[in-house]
Amino acid sequence: MPAISFQSVSRLYPLARGPKGATFAALDDVSLDIEEGEFFGLLGPNGAGKTTLISILAGLVRASRGKVSVLGHDVQADYAQARKLLGVVPQELVFDPFFNVRETLRIQSGYFGVKNNDAWIDELLESLGLADKAHANMRQLSGGMKRRVLVAQALVHKPPVIVLDEPTAGVDVELRQTLWQFVARLNREGHTVLLTTHYLEEAEALCGRLAMLKAGRVVALERTSELLKTASSHVLRMKIEGQLPANLAKQARVTGRIVQFPAHDAREIETYLAAVREAGVIVDDVEITKADLEDVFLQVMGDQK
Repeated sequence: MPAISFQSVSRLYPLARGPKGATFAALDDVSLDIEEGEFFGLLGPNGAGKTTLISILAGLVRASRGKVSVLGHDVQADYAQARKLLGVVPQELVFDPFFNVRETLRIQSGYFGVKNNDAWIDELLESLGLADKAHANMRQLSGGMKRRVLVAQALVHKPPVIVLDEPTAGVDVELRQTLWQFVARLNREGHTVLLTTHYLEEAEALCGRLAMLKAGRVVALERTSELLKTASSHVLRMKIEGQLPANLAKQARVTGRIVQFPAHDAREIETYLAAVREAGVIVDDVEITKADLEDVFLQVMGDQK
């Protein structure tokens, strides 16, 4: 039995402008299963439908068509049981300003009928670097600390399925490391993890399997290792002074002074180096690396135009 199952899921919204009855498909016939114990990544550009899919899973949005289940429990027909099996960390920083951190976690426990779990709350506080903030009011916490509390709230009832929707967006490196160490431990202990993130290096390091969404449709679904094999075998990476000519820039991934060219063999590498020299661009540093998940992501999204 899959931990999470999406079967032919679509979500349609009426268009504000256009012919009467016209709709926009935020999700279009999405089907995928996530097995128990998987660390699964859901990737896609803004507006691809990732958060809509998670909202349907959490029961916050109703699918227009299709079926979604958590460990065999339909999220609409058996909402209470399906929700109890889920721990969802949302993108938004939502908190109650009238309670301290420990009180917040106790109240969250009560929503699921969990009592006398102070030992687990203490473990969550320690594991997420919140032990010294246990009695601090939620209003007093920084954005990063509030994010940690959201993670603790999602885990307070020990759900077998954990959903992380952009959990490290806008947070510091320390929280990222703390969070991933803890979540990886939970995954090793048998918890299923579904992650959406724009930090592709995180997805590459953590996720055994990935799905990529574009315009509400699944455009790639494969093991991470297999997806990486589809990319160019090497990447020519250089730091430059100046600007690449337009014809070269079209072939490269440019981030500030860092330029990366996909290269399948030594001949392509030599061709790119010669073209950069002929353009009069000053090169400060050069290295040849393996393609990463960002290269794959850009290639898949480009192929789906």
